[in-house]
Amino acid sequence: MIVYDRLWETLKKKNISQYKLIKNYNISTGQLDRLRKNGNVSTYTLNQLCEILNCKLEDIAEYKK
Repeated sequence: MIVYDRLWETLKKKNISQYKLIKNYNISTGQLDRLRKNGNVSTYTLNQLCEILNCKLEDIAEYKK
């Protein structure tokens, strides 16, 4: 299972709020909801988040058995 707990930590470190993701970077509330619930998220969205946060995929997602 892929979990996005690291995303929230990275957002906090980079001082970027969910509101800012929505308003400034056009990340949809639906995508954020899926991320919060560790649901299915497209690689496009993950790529966008990595670009916005200037980070690697492992900084926002983690595979757990």
